[in-house]
Amino acid sequence: MADQPLDLAEAIARVLARSKPLPAETVPLRMALGMTLYEDVVSELAIQPFDNSAMDGFAVRAADTAGAPATLQVVGESRAGRPAQRTLERGEAIAISTGAMLPGGADAVVRVERATRRNGEVTVEAAARAGEDVRRAGEDLGPGEVALARGTVVGPAELGVLASLGVAEVRCHRRPRVAVVTSGDELLAPEEPMRAGAIYDSNSLTIPALAKRAGARVISVDRIPDDPEATQAGIEAALRADVAIVCGGVSVGEHDHVREAFAWHDVRQVFWRLALKPGGPAWFGAHNGTLAFGLPGNPVSAMVVFALLVRPALAKLAGAEPRRARTAAVLDEPCARARGRVSALRCSLVLGEDGWHTRPAPRQGSHVLTSMLGADALALIPPGEGCVAAGERVEVELLEAR
Repeated sequence: MADQPLDLAEAIARVLARSKPLPAETVPLRMALGMTLYEDVVSELAIQPFDNSAMDGFAVRAADTAGAPATLQVVGESRAGRPAQRTLERGEAIAISTGAMLPGGADAVVRVERATRRNGEVTVEAAARAGEDVRRAGEDLGPGEVALARGTVVGPAELGVLASLGVAEVRCHRRPRVAVVTSGDELLAPEEPMRAGAIYDSNSLTIPALAKRAGARVISVDRIPDDPEATQAGIEAALRADVAIVCGGVSVGEHDHVREAFAWHDVRQVFWRLALKPGGPAWFGAHNGTLAFGLPGNPVSAMVVFALLVRPALAKLAGAEPRRARTAAVLDEPCARARGRVSALRCSLVLGEDGWHTRPAPRQGSHVLTSMLGADALALIPPGEGCVAAGERVEVELLEAR
């Protein structure tokens, strides 16, 4: 049946099957953090670009130190950014700083701690080996070598590598544009005074924050009342984004208008309802390249469905491989199974001698937003009868991973 709750793994597969990587854009390097490379980055330089010193000391010819202790004449200095102006000859040494270019004729560096300098000469206490404390040109990367492969997510280390290559701008998949809509007559902005029957709207903060953390660009956050025309208008605006996320109003109540509004705008339903606790009343569809998610209004349910379905979709849209951020952990206390549904329990993780251990938060209601405080992961308890015993290993979905 079309409305039969869908298995979680099948739901993820259907979402990813409709998530296509976005086209490329060229961005300044400083704006590329968290974006995904559209093409290989090939080094045009040798990194390091020249032989240089790994230590402060003296550049020498190793052969001149063979009979150490050996006294050599200091004939110059090579500093970082200011190479020595002459080639080293027999019986000579040049003072050198860490990272400075190795002078011509030198093949080793004697550390300053192993030498004594006096009156324009330096006495080397032990023989140096050729290549000692020298960093060779191209040890890190050679010209024509692929420095970063397409599909790489740009993190701090990647930014450093790109900068070391002199890359000022880079082609990346465009960040997904996300529009968030929260639905409900009862919702108030945090700055509004409380009134009877109302609640403050937390989804308008948590879901955009999760989207930004997943690498998306949030282009709008709107709140709509439980009204058919207002819901249609709100969804029409949200569908201009790459991903439209509506929180609340997606169930079957008399005042739930979200699914009908999606249908009004010819958004094709892919599935409705998940075999998941919390997060069962979730909806997903697609329209002209836009992915549309109807998340439950309960704040924990919305965050859980975002982590399990929306986050991997955003990763794929951004050009990244949507790896499941999962591992296994030992349950430190028994957990009840839910009949016919995967239970996603908010939990903390502690590393023990035998690997990761997990302990679920004490209150797991979908309305208990404080259960997300300190939660490192979702423990995914498979459906069934009875309990999963303490000491058993279960699959956990990490909450901070992209």
